[in-house]
Amino acid sequence: MPRPLLNVLPVVLPPWLTHALRAQRGPVPWNAVLRGTLAAGPLLVVAVLVGREPLGVMAALGAMFAGINDRPGSRRTAVPRIGVPGLAGAAGIAVGTYAGEGLGAAPLTLTLTALGLLAGAVSAVGPVASGAGTQLLVAAAIGAGMPLPEPGWQRALFFLAGTGWLIALRLALPTPGALANDFRFDGERAGVAGVYDAIADLLAAVGGEQAAARRAALTAALDHAQDALAGPRLRRYASSAAERRLRAQYAAALPLAEAATALAWAGEALPARTARGPRRLAVAVRTGEPCGPLPAPARTVPGLRALDDALLHAAETFDRGGPQPRKASGGHPLGLGAERTAHKGLHLRPPRARALLRTVTGTGGREYGLRVALCYGAAVAVAQALHHVHWYWLPATAVFLVKPDLGPLVSRVLNRAAGTVLGALVFAGFAAVLPRPEGLVALVAVSGALIPVATRHFAAQTAVVTVLVLALVMVGGEPEASWSRIGETLLACAIVLVVGHLPAPGQRGGNVRARLTAATDAAHAYLTHVLSVVDGGVDGVVGGGTDRGAADDRATRWALRREAYRTLAEARAAIDRSAAELPTLARHTAGTDEVAATLERLVDTTTACAVHLDDTGRLTPRHTERLAVLLDELVDRREGAGLRIA
Repeated sequence: MPRPLLNVLPVVLPPWLTHALRAQRGPVPWNAVLRGTLAAGPLLVVAVLVGREPLGVMAALGAMFAGINDRPGSRRTAVPRIGVPGLAGAAGIAVGTYAGEGLGAAPLTLTLTALGLLAGAVSAVGPVASGAGTQLLVAAAIGAGMPLPEPGWQRALFFLAGTGWLIALRLALPTPGALANDFRFDGERAGVAGVYDAIADLLAAVGGEQAAARRAALTAALDHAQDALAGPRLRRYASSAAERRLRAQYAAALPLAEAATALAWAGEALPARTARGPRRLAVAVRTGEPCGPLPAPARTVPGLRALDDALLHAAETFDRGGPQPRKASGGHPLGLGAERTAHKGLHLRPPRARALLRTVTGTGGREYGLRVALCYGAAVAVAQALHHVHWYWLPATAVFLVKPDLGPLVSRVLNRAAGTVLGALVFAGFAAVLPRPEGLVALVAVSGALIPVATRHFAAQTAVVTVLVLALVMVGGEPEASWSRIGETLLACAIVLVVGHLPAPGQRGGNVRARLTAATDAAHAYLTHVLSVVDGGVDGVVGGGTDRGAADDRATRWALRREAYRTLAEARAAIDRSAAELPTLARHTAGTDEVAATLERLVDTTTACAVHLDDTGRLTPRHTERLAVLLDELVDRREGAGLRIA
């Protein structure tokens, strides 16, 4: 009886409530748990031993925020993902401290509101920028409201030291089970292996109901591996044999992913042996051992012929251990394109200052910034009026609640309220029996270890962070504040709910529309490049052009394909979050999910066209008719959703 009820609940409950109950799944990240244990707790122990508890609290706060941003991935991507928000948090501590000391209630409120406008607009750029904006505002409120004797520059320095300590742990500690290979690239290796597994899953699902979901999972795997390999580095090119090998293995996966997508578009089920080759390649990436002989698919249709060619190229790449000179590639466009991708880079157009500025000042950035500024400023004003000793908790809570990229508004409010109540009650029980400060320091260490697991659900994360922050406050010399924490959190929830549903100038859903416009532009750029082959516009593909032209065509096409699918995934995520809002907010983005679905079919069809053009040099009536239908449908869908027509 309970099982059918569980199956019915997601259908009966509204989207805004089912989202609040949803939690991520996966294995326990034991390496992150170990880092969490060694982060805030030991820093606090040192501070207690030397009698500088307030500075220890600052360092522990920096380590705590760093732990929240310590997500699975490569070491290279962990540095900006943790370090950039850490720098923003240190700046927020300094700005908040000096503003709190030198300004009255009204000027302080205006200053922090302006800071909220800036941080909110910058948050529209992406996840790292969003994390930086969040830490900037939370740290500014803490700096302005936490009564500590140290000057602002010392607080900021120790906050940054806490962030740096966790980064050092992230760089130094190996992932369990990664010592057999070069543990410096364990995140990159796992990302590339995940791509080959996702290709195998898609091939196994071709012709079935799960094909669309497997194609989306392949996009996510490619995005993850691309980020892991293309993170910041001191040199433009790979600096070690291990990194060159991983970049070559990633580049070899791109034609495989392209062929698998074309086969999924065709919709004809494949033999089970078709997926075995990518599976063996995934194992070879993880273990560093040879992939061995790969089963060749029957070369009966263009998609299978492309898959066979891609498997042959991947096997050669794995056997050689990395990219080779041009002669070794045999002059084949596939091999030359993969060589260029592996050597020159994985991004077609790196982010530039002008593009980032357009994002910040565009519709998404303006709406994002205005909403954050209103909630943050209102929370600061109410907190100042209440004259509470812990007034900084109110605006800090409002920041976490108002950030749209953290989930739908009502879902965030429900989870924040439930998590705070649970965390405050748990801490009150521990505070009544634990010795001080030893017991509180131990509680901080345990909470730091739980953060990587608790990040799977916002309520659980809130509960753990509440326990950790309340323990830090008491170690810093302030009284126990569990009950006031509950009251101020509920007040922040009320403020954000009211401000979040106020009418706003202009059209709502700006972030969704901006991302959908970017996805549309990327899809059209990809389609234009593929169809240029039909018109004879690409050297090396039509008319017997140069090898360089063939390599450039393949590498550019794969980069455009990656950009199209990545922007589509970002738009889809924003649409799903918006759809889980209350109806008063969700209606502003009605119809955008249909636009995204049409774009996905258009990009899939473009990929099928590219594979067919490689094989025959011309398109079939099925391809051309499908493209025409989808382009017309896209215009209608965009008009229905109120999007501008390019």
